[in-house]
Order: sequence, then C-alpha cells, then structure tokens
Amino acid sequence: MVEDKIIRVVSRESDGSLRTRDYKSIQLLGESQEKIGVDDCSTDLSLRGMPVYRGLIGPIPEGKSIVRYETPEVFECMTKEWADKKVKRRRRRAAVPAPAGNVIAGAAMVSPIAMPETV
Repeated sequence: MVEDKIIRVVSRESDGSLRTRDYKSIQLLGESQEKIGVDDCSTDLSLRGMPVYRGLIGPIPEGKSIVRYETPEVFECMTKEWADKKVKRRRRRAAVPAPAGNVIAGAAMVSPIAMPETV
C-alpha cells in the first residue's frame, strides 16, 4: 500500500547537481505541493490512485518501496541519458561446421538396408 512506501522527490540544485528529498508519507508531500489529480493509468497497479502534483512528473516506481516524483527538467535530462545509453551488442556464434564425410547438403539420410534392389 501507499502507507509503507517512501515518497522521493528529485529536483535540480542551482549548481546542476541532483537533490533528493524523501518523505515518510504522501500527506507530508501534499502539504508542500498542489494536488491536481490522481494517477489512474499507471501500469504498476500499486501506484494507481496516487496523487499527481503541479510541477512534478510522477508517480514513478523506483523499486518495491519507493515512489518517485521528478521535476520536469530532471525527468527530461534522465530520459535523454537513458535513451543515449549504448546497449552492448551480443555477438552471434559462428555456425557449427557440418561433419566431414560424403553427406550431400539437403539430401535425406537413407539406410542402405532400405534401398530397393535393382535387377
């Protein structure tokens, strides 16, 4: 439930560093922010019904016990960093070479016993 979650607000300091402030309850955050609605479309069902505040993006899940709100500039910056992150490409393994012998590619294996006799 919402009662056992920590509410984290992330903003930007004047020197450009990130500032996080944790609240023990959603009511404490509500005392300093203007509520403009409730979240009714989150894919994380535990966040549905949580308040939406003017000037903050969220609620955003951050682990099992933290709900995060961000200022628009922090949200934009972190989204750009996430999108620019290079994904390490996985190498494909080389194909296993065919066994040596007189096997013709695409030909079915036929047992010599099952071969019809020619007269």
